[in-house]
Amino acid sequence: MTVHNDASDRRDTVRRTRAERVADKASVHTGPIVVKIILLGLLDALSLYSLSILVYRQNWVFVAITAVATILVNWIYWQRGALAAKYLTPGLVFLLVFQLFAISYSAYIAFTNYGTGHNGSKEQAVTSLMQSAMTKTSNSPTYQIDVVRCNGELGFLVTMPNGQAKLGNGTTPLHLASGVTKDASGQAISVAGCSTLPFSDMLNMQSEITSLAVPLTMHPSDGSLRTSDGRVAYVFKSSLAYDASNSTMTDTHTGMTYRDTGIGAFTASNGQQLKPGWKVNVGWANFSKVFTSDEMRGPFLQVLIWTIEFSVISVVSTFVLGLFLAVVFNDSRMRGRKIYRSILILPYAFPAFLSALVWSGLLNEKFGFINQVLLHGADIPWLQSPLPAKIAILIVNLWLGFPYMFLVCMGALQSIPNDLAEAATIDGASAWQIFRLIKFPLLLVSIAPLLISSFAMNFNNFNLIYMLTAGGPINTNTGLNIGSTDILISMVYKIAFVGADRNYGLASAFSIVIFAVVAFVSAIGFRTTKSLEELN
Repeated sequence: MTVHNDASDRRDTVRRTRAERVADKASVHTGPIVVKIILLGLLDALSLYSLSILVYRQNWVFVAITAVATILVNWIYWQRGALAAKYLTPGLVFLLVFQLFAISYSAYIAFTNYGTGHNGSKEQAVTSLMQSAMTKTSNSPTYQIDVVRCNGELGFLVTMPNGQAKLGNGTTPLHLASGVTKDASGQAISVAGCSTLPFSDMLNMQSEITSLAVPLTMHPSDGSLRTSDGRVAYVFKSSLAYDASNSTMTDTHTGMTYRDTGIGAFTASNGQQLKPGWKVNVGWANFSKVFTSDEMRGPFLQVLIWTIEFSVISVVSTFVLGLFLAVVFNDSRMRGRKIYRSILILPYAFPAFLSALVWSGLLNEKFGFINQVLLHGADIPWLQSPLPAKIAILIVNLWLGFPYMFLVCMGALQSIPNDLAEAATIDGASAWQIFRLIKFPLLLVSIAPLLISSFAMNFNNFNLIYMLTAGGPINTNTGLNIGSTDILISMVYKIAFVGADRNYGLASAFSIVIFAVVAFVSAIGFRTTKSLEELN
């Protein structure tokens, strides 16, 4: 009887377990599903918007990438299981967009002449050149116009000599307009979908209206309409004639012919170029300019040497000071250690760029606290002379960096077992021998990777340089906009974004050089770290 009851209980338990599994699979949690639908819906909407823009620009490679990525993400999150993929997908997407794409695009730009005067395509350069050389034709008829705004853009509503009404703007040539209203004299005064500007608005927008050029046809050589009063317009034709078959641009006034020589600009036989040009692939020219050009090689080597000096001195000084303070405040006999530790990490708690701005005020030559109070009115040009500026940068970076080293060294020291020190003391080792032969090697094993990362961070420490000295004072020994305290990353910033001539291709080439230097130093450092671990 007991055996029968036990068998019945086991069957009931099995049935109950199966029922619970079926109920669990059949249960639907509406909250997570709603959140999933909303998030995937937003993602799909963003993808469709991006695809519409990419299709309009005929960028078919990115169309395919975006479509495949969208389908793959939806497939991952709508299938059952694949839990690891669901967690990894957001990180992989952000990695691809913000890391790999940025690196790949920078590498691509490094092999082009992309920069000021070489931003667009050849067709855009031809149009810009011909529009910039516009002059009024002597036999131009007078066109009656009204200035209109259509979809946020200014344009001309033109009454042609034959009575037709045409509409156009700076990018769209004149074309027949529909829904036109004319006055008693037959002049077009308004058009459907556009608003005619009143006289008061034309006065306020005089510069925009007078600079507006509306092409007569799709061919730039046919000229454009321009106005000086917003009432009548005249034909302006370019003094440059473009021959598409021979890829030449001829100045009709001087007879000079400029040819496409493959460098991204129309160039005359005497070397004179027409600007703007267009973007072309230049191969290794940017890298060759970095290492072989007399204009670049000297400044680059100076900046590279200072960058290495700055990074090495910063790492060593912050590590030594941080380690010293960690050893001091790791002694259990010291009273008030928590208060001292809290005070020491304050420089690390404040944003670095704010601290750099405060230090720039403290180091002011005439009114700074350091010169006026600490040095009793001395006139030391901390930020105006090359050597004092470099010393000031190293001091400020020591102030900003030692709390980090203090924290990591403190943690590493506390992780070393006290039994080792006690055993060494029993064997007759001094405190210095214990630290030098036991604690420091063990400390270095865990700290070495952080020292490498600190070197890489200081190698690209743009905030400190730019906020404290902006790379200055100017280095008069070079013809470039480079200062005595510029490091490679601030030099790249100035090449790319400062001044009238911005060379993004050259700046990208410098970025790759910086990456190679940091990667080389990091590889050596990690190999040394591995040796330390094996020795340990």
